[in-house]
Amino acid sequence: MSGYKTSKINNRRYLGNKYKLLPFIVDVVEKECRNIKVIADIFAGTGAVSSAFDKSKVIITNDLMYSNYICNYAWFGAENYEPQKIIDLVIKYNSLGSCRDNYMTRNFANTYFSKKDCSKIGYIRNDIEQLFKKKQINARERAILITSLLYAMDKIAQTCGHYDAYRKGCNYENELELYVPLAPVDNNPQNKCFNTDANLLVREIEADLVYIDPPYNSRQYCDAYHLLENVARWEKPEVHGVAKKMDRSKLKSEYCTNKATDAFADLISNIKAKYIMLSYNNMSQKGNDRSNAKISDEDILRILRGKGKVKVFSQQYKAFTTGKSDIADNEERLFLCECSGGVE
Repeated sequence: MSGYKTSKINNRRYLGNKYKLLPFIVDVVEKECRNIKVIADIFAGTGAVSSAFDKSKVIITNDLMYSNYICNYAWFGAENYEPQKIIDLVIKYNSLGSCRDNYMTRNFANTYFSKKDCSKIGYIRNDIEQLFKKKQINARERAILITSLLYAMDKIAQTCGHYDAYRKGCNYENELELYVPLAPVDNNPQNKCFNTDANLLVREIEADLVYIDPPYNSRQYCDAYHLLENVARWEKPEVHGVAKKMDRSKLKSEYCTNKATDAFADLISNIKAKYIMLSYNNMSQKGNDRSNAKISDEDILRILRGKGKVKVFSQQYKAFTTGKSDIADNEERLFLCECSGGVE
């Protein structure tokens, strides 16, 4: 298309992204689950799994990180938006040269991005917020534009796919270029997107299928994606250390700690659904301490069996590593629980 490029939901790097496993997940749901009309993806991340289901389903997404919530609202939100308005603004933003110093240049120049790109990121993010405050764009248009910016940042960031560190002394060869997200204009009007703790959310919602993809190990997602979270929230906090991280204490997940099993038990006990599907790999004790799974298979089965009948499905899958280990025989498992009684 002349003048701009487009992006899809999967055009983003993300730890644990299930995009390559979608055929496996959908196949199990279609063969094993009956009368599924409402699907809740309560650790939605990039929203890849939610994207696999057709628009006749009601999709409920949730993620504790605002940067994921805002992307999910862009892709799945029920609010209408004007595609041409997004196109015009993306073209405008891509035509920018160097902009004035701002929060991004003061804190991140020549780290993950060049100073010039930081100036553009800061300008664009400010402009999006001003357009929203002036009611020139609605909440979904705001979300789509922020999503476009986050995806563009992720494409050129001088990292290994996350933001624990940046590459020092690198050449900033690729410049920031926003793409137009191909967000559907006809999503199910009953779709809902949340930005809260999954353990609290399940007390308030009901679904036919609740899909659970919690963190597996000690790697906190808010540590890996702090910069994208910072730009999405745009609260302009102080940043600290070499990696320029903001305060993330309120974003830490118990599923990355020794409290994971208790958190999982609490979650399952409060779910109201016909089916619960848990995605959890078999890292167990295969990797280093940071990579090892926090919840044992024995505890998963014990907790799920307290809720209903359980089946387990598996598929070979390459685990995320930091490049220092080559772990063989890694499997992604789907634990499917048919809940006793289901939903009224």
